[in-house]
Amino acid sequence: MKEDIKATVKNILTSYLELNKYRKTPERFTILDAVYSTSGHFTLDELNEKLVTEYNFPVSRATLYNTLKLFLELRLVIRHRLQSTTKYEACYDNNSHSHQVCTMCGKVTEIKSPQVIDAINKMHTKRFRKDGFTLYIYGICSTCQAKMTRKAKEEKKKIK
Repeated sequence: MKEDIKATVKNILTSYLELNKYRKTPERFTILDAVYSTSGHFTLDELNEKLVTEYNFPVSRATLYNTLKLFLELRLVIRHRLQSTTKYEACYDNNSHSHQVCTMCGKVTEIKSPQVIDAINKMHTKRFRKDGFTLYIYGICSTCQAKMTRKAKEEKKKIK
């Protein structure tokens, strides 16, 4: 299935570039392959590192920015602007989903919630066609909660 999605997004990119008379550069297609070979969220630096280490295909930061901007316009990638960083995610096959975001450590976890998807699908919108959604749920992850509890216990011991 992953290969089917890669072929589909490659065809979307190819059609767009041909239709708009843009060059079909190896950089664009290699970056697209790297994006769709990455599971979950990634930063620009992580994508760059993957291109260098796994693909032996270094590109400039400007090329990465411009290519991801194109992918955003084509809805092949979604950008998540989180507390302290910007992360990207391949979205062609996964437009609608929710994220848990830890406000302490910044960890982002994707969660599946059929109830939320069902509620949004049933939601009436006036003069608007829904294509997908992203929901962010902010809170504190269990790891950070445990650290806070340990720290509070240590502070109590110091006071006594």
